[in-house]
Amino acid sequence: MDTLTHALSGAIVGRLLAARRPAASLTAAATPSASAAPLPVWQTVAAGAAAAAFPDLDFVLGYVSELAYLRGHRGVTHSLVLLPLWGLLLAWLFAHLARRSRPGTDWRGFYTVACAGILIHIGGDLITQFGTMILAPFSDRRFGWGTTFIIDLVLTGVLVAGLVASALWRTSRIPAATALALVVAWIGVGALGRGEAIAAARSWAAANKVPVVEVDAAPRPASPFNWTAIVFDGEHYHYAHLNTRRSEILAADPDDNFIRRFSAPYRPVALAQWETRPRFGNADLQGFAREVWGKEDFAFYRWFAMFPVLDHAQQDASGSLCAAFRDLRFEIPGRVDLPFIYGLCGTPGADGWRLYKVVAEGRRWVIGH
Repeated sequence: MDTLTHALSGAIVGRLLAARRPAASLTAAATPSASAAPLPVWQTVAAGAAAAAFPDLDFVLGYVSELAYLRGHRGVTHSLVLLPLWGLLLAWLFAHLARRSRPGTDWRGFYTVACAGILIHIGGDLITQFGTMILAPFSDRRFGWGTTFIIDLVLTGVLVAGLVASALWRTSRIPAATALALVVAWIGVGALGRGEAIAAARSWAAANKVPVVEVDAAPRPASPFNWTAIVFDGEHYHYAHLNTRRSEILAADPDDNFIRRFSAPYRPVALAQWETRPRFGNADLQGFAREVWGKEDFAFYRWFAMFPVLDHAQQDASGSLCAAFRDLRFEIPGRVDLPFIYGLCGTPGADGWRLYKVVAEGRRWVIGH
């Protein structure tokens, strides 16, 4: 999920957790001290937003190296194991800042909202398919429910509406609670669409006598019913871009709105166009592609990719052989420059392999891997 949506979800949680203010009729003697009084609503909202944005500070790994970011993103800052520690750190920081206007503010007033903000960030990443290392640093296994595309305008819009309504009805938690309930319901709609896409993939495989080693579906933009359904038979990936609720092909012109244009490539299940790609290609260089795939220098990509297929295998001008892989998880109709295409160049049976990334300009060597 994008960082803005994470921050909005944390702000909603902060509003929901904001303590009620003391009644105006309380006498001065009965009113709690400044340090013990409930935090102002705006502080809990701000703290929730900041806490929910905090895990994405792991972007700094990109300044270390490209692979450090790829390996570490959604790692320790997204860990359920370390969540209490991160919550304590943020609560202390928030209290330190709050003492400038409210001397004596205690960190414990921020601890719950800090932990809740981090938790809702982790949940927001788990619903996508990128993968989140919630057990880091003890395990680098990635978890993801894959119900929702990484940018979901409806989900973001619901959160914005909840915050606007909370600003209009300042004494009520109902707008925040309603927004969170609608977000959960919307995620449920995505889960329904995912189940339909997987069922469609299984039906296609059975009808075409394709053995099923793995079946999955990758969420796509513009609709919770837009999916790339994927069947793996052990050697080949079979996939189709489909909409599980559409009965007719959706036509879109360049002048149509972007939602319609993004959604048009996803065909009805009955009219889906299935494509097949061998994991290691069909050409004479298939054996070399397998060798590249098994190299220690390529272990990070074996860990990262969910649906890897050979992007290309060729001999370059120096005589070295090069092979690169792409991940069908990121193959979205209409997207020209696909991310996360990596490969190795070298001589079969020899050492000295060089890692590269495919970019718009061609091949870029990855240093320090």
